[in-house]
Amino acid sequence: MKAADPIPLAHISEDETRSQTLTDHLRGTAALAGQFASAFSAGAEGEFVGLLHDLGKDSPGFQHRLHGGPPVDHSTAGAQAALQQNDPCAAFAIAGHHSGIPDGGHRQDAPDEPTLFGRIKRQVPVAGGLPPITARPALPAWVAESKDNLTTAFFTRMLFSCLVDADFLDTETFMNGSPAPRGTGQSIPELLKKMKVKADRYLTGAASSPVGTQRNQVLQACLEQGRTGPRGIYTLTVPTGGGKTFASLAFALEHAAAHGLNRVIYVIPYTSIIDQTAQTFTDLLGEENVLAHFSTADYKMVEKDDLTPSQYRSLLASENWDAPVIVTTAVQFFESLYANRSSRCRKLHNLANSVLIFDEAQTLPCDYLRPCVSAIAQLVQHYGVTAVLCTATQPDLGGLFREFAPEQPLRELSPDPDLLYQVLRRVTLGDLGTVSYEALVGQLKEHEQVLCVVNRRKTAQTLFAALPQDGSYCLTTLLCAADRRRQLAEIRARLENGLPCRVVSTSLIEAGVDVDFPSAYREQAGLDSLLQTAGRCNRNGKRLAAESPVWLFRLEDCPAPRMIRANVDALAYVQQHFARLDTPEAILAYFRQLYANKASLDRHGILPAFQKGNSPGQFFPFAWAAEQFQLIESPTRTVYLPIGKGNALCEQLRRQGPTRTLLRRLGLYSVNCYEAQLKALLAAGALEELPGGELLLANSASNLYSDKTGLAVEIETGNGLFF
Repeated sequence: MKAADPIPLAHISEDETRSQTLTDHLRGTAALAGQFASAFSAGAEGEFVGLLHDLGKDSPGFQHRLHGGPPVDHSTAGAQAALQQNDPCAAFAIAGHHSGIPDGGHRQDAPDEPTLFGRIKRQVPVAGGLPPITARPALPAWVAESKDNLTTAFFTRMLFSCLVDADFLDTETFMNGSPAPRGTGQSIPELLKKMKVKADRYLTGAASSPVGTQRNQVLQACLEQGRTGPRGIYTLTVPTGGGKTFASLAFALEHAAAHGLNRVIYVIPYTSIIDQTAQTFTDLLGEENVLAHFSTADYKMVEKDDLTPSQYRSLLASENWDAPVIVTTAVQFFESLYANRSSRCRKLHNLANSVLIFDEAQTLPCDYLRPCVSAIAQLVQHYGVTAVLCTATQPDLGGLFREFAPEQPLRELSPDPDLLYQVLRRVTLGDLGTVSYEALVGQLKEHEQVLCVVNRRKTAQTLFAALPQDGSYCLTTLLCAADRRRQLAEIRARLENGLPCRVVSTSLIEAGVDVDFPSAYREQAGLDSLLQTAGRCNRNGKRLAAESPVWLFRLEDCPAPRMIRANVDALAYVQQHFARLDTPEAILAYFRQLYANKASLDRHGILPAFQKGNSPGQFFPFAWAAEQFQLIESPTRTVYLPIGKGNALCEQLRRQGPTRTLLRRLGLYSVNCYEAQLKALLAAGALEELPGGELLLANSASNLYSDKTGLAVEIETGNGLFF
């Protein structure tokens, strides 16, 4: 009598005492993927990719692999099965669920090519011991009937996200022996109640100034529109100091509650202010309800690699945005939308049925503006999203949104932006021309309280070193979030108490940082940056505009960084044609000048590559696009710091490996470093690399970090703008 074939397994626990059958893993992943994809009417397709994704594990080679055998390709079999049923979206998602969504490639690609066309030609053994897969379901009508490749490509990424998160969660549940951690925050209606307590306090209290009166009017308008307005695209145009942050959150919670949406995602320009914004929301809504996504960790699981248990845990710990309120950066948000790696794309499906607030929308980079707007349009049109473009200097994006979402009008939330600019004009702008370091330092010393914003971290450190140390501060991203938070608290206290307070900062202070200086200086940049700096001066309107100067200046022998030269040129144009720069008309002219060259708004041709379907010579070039779409073209890695409370957290990371909870807590004690800086630190023996790939500042190199100036990194690459 022939012995029964062994039941194929998907996983064996690290201690080798438990196993998970392949059937259980496929069904568990399918159920979760279907649940996730149902948010955009693709539940059946989600189940389909879940059932197919690990078909390759039903092979002698993979079963041997579970017991120490060589790595095998177990993703291609499922992709081949999907293509046999004429489902390329599923095929891309399945082929990439470990190593990343591949390029489609060419029909003539050989089997050893990493493209989808190459992989479907491979001979991959499958034992055939699993039940037959049912026929593929029908795609949502808006995908099946679309003639726009951008729509199909975006759907593929969202489907991929559902599969990856489902696969990770089912695997993590088995490995841990208990359900994988999921978001435990309160519901949107419960958060709305908390927000309304504060809103009512504002609205029922007597406004002490014209600024307060206008802030209340903006808040009231946002609350009403949140309750009654349809899903879609909104703008909130309010001068700096007009209460945009709270008003936009109020709109988002009202709107989410009214439409049954799942979460609010707040997208800010820079990593440097995540902690401030997140702390504001945490104080209001509770720590369990707010996730600040600090980490830039980008784990990649490659089938040919023999991953250690710690590396695998690092992969499972990657972020999936499972909280009701998310605070993240534009870099993290948009790069994830065009990424192909599993760790970066895992969270994307949680964008569906959410409110997206883009704080300081004018900071969207020109070189990638068309792909960014296209992605927002896809989310609004097909994934139940409402988007809010929130800024004091509203960019001229109406034409782009009409191109990508012609049926979606832009609705303004502010009751009267032109009047707001008149009422909230609180400073006088001036131009110092070109000055030396010495002359600038001399001017800063003449002020007891002053803010100076510069373009480079090195410049900030140089100026700071020349100032009296009592009451002087240097704010850059070389400081960890915990120290930035502490310094900003000290700065606010000194400003309120009339003590000396001279702050030199990179542009991190421009966006959303609530400080109020009597005067300010701004190194040459764009009009939007100049007005953002102006928003940190006389913020509460306690002084006359004539008594609150904001000076634009240029430093000798210090040209503008390449990344902002177009902004500098657009400002120069506006200066030639407008007597006042702080008017809606001047702002509109600035952005029209900045966006005049349409080709420059998609510098790498990412959208044409997908629209044509075969450019740059490849069908759906997912991997190529991920390489091209780099908002910060010098990639960074996170370095965790054993300082303060971070010391115990780093030790925990050493002992136990990463978890989502631990990495979230460690975000306060981390800085991001560029490749050249990392090489220098590694060469000096200043970094410790853990088995999972996480980087820690070595205990022996703790003297390299100062709570005043941050991590001592002397290297400047010179090709980018560092915040």
